[in-house]
Amino acid sequence: MKKTTLLILLLITVFFAATAYIFFAPATAFIEKSKSVVIPQGMNDKEDIAKLFVQKEIVKNGWAFKLLGDGLHIWGRIKPGKFLIKRSDNLLTIVRMLRNNHQSEVKLIINKVRTNEDLARLIGKNFSTDSATVMQFLTNNDSLKPFGVDSNTVCTIIIPNTYSFYWITPLSKILAKLQSTSDDFWNTDGRSQKAATMGFTPKQVYTLASIVEEETNMLGDKGKIASVYLNRYHKGMNLGADPTVKFALKDFSLKRILFQHLTVQSPYNTYRNKGLPPGPICTPSAATIDEVLNAPTTDYLFFVAKPDFSGYSNFSSNFAEHSKYAKQYQQALNDYLLKKQAQE
Repeated sequence: MKKTTLLILLLITVFFAATAYIFFAPATAFIEKSKSVVIPQGMNDKEDIAKLFVQKEIVKNGWAFKLLGDGLHIWGRIKPGKFLIKRSDNLLTIVRMLRNNHQSEVKLIINKVRTNEDLARLIGKNFSTDSATVMQFLTNNDSLKPFGVDSNTVCTIIIPNTYSFYWITPLSKILAKLQSTSDDFWNTDGRSQKAATMGFTPKQVYTLASIVEEETNMLGDKGKIASVYLNRYHKGMNLGADPTVKFALKDFSLKRILFQHLTVQSPYNTYRNKGLPPGPICTPSAATIDEVLNAPTTDYLFFVAKPDFSGYSNFSSNFAEHSKYAKQYQQALNDYLLKKQAQE
């Protein structure tokens, strides 16, 4: 009798130990510190979700996962989304995460975006909405009207930064948050007032800043380059900005703009059209926008890269001086190319 009792107690102990191990020991099969799993829209069947979690190595024991899910009544309650699982998570933690819809945030990192296609790919890569659907939205002026932009100016609501969303966040809410952040930016430090003093709207300042952004990486030159374009603008001259030609051609690999490139028929070609282009040619940094808003008063009308290849430019107020600087740079460039060819 005693032996039978001991055996039963042993079996009970083994059962509870095994149960505790299955449900409370780390349930994952991956080796990384953490791993994300996406439950797509329309997936709510227990078998499908369990199969997904096993295939992604989120859980080792699919049957135990389903059993615990049954006990906590999660099936039918699971929302589509992206969930972050730690390697040390046990089954109970994972199932509770799904039941309580504790989704992980998606970091939308926006640095320099040049085209609507680039923006569509970036959003499509990080969220449930595919890039084709995003592109349809970005090229539909009726869809963009609530945000006060059109297909040419939609990027003006973007201040490059890192934004947090959920994978399932609708495109309209993504754009609404971008717009809200942009509004806050322009309402801070008197930026809107500065734009008005310049005779520009924030969208126009943003567009000019996008050209400056593409012209140089040197913060110390950005304000002076902005002053060149502002002087040309107010004198009724063509802006003559090479980056706008690259944008018009959709060829951002061009190192030199040749005469044949200047003939491209596009409202973005500022060699053929006066004034600002119809929208930005990239998403400029906040620092670049501020350099435009605080551009110094100069009489500069021209600039060209310095012959020391430092990244900085020589500025001039007349074409004769500009030609001298341009020849110096051209000679230095030719010498560099000849030297490079000799070394190959």
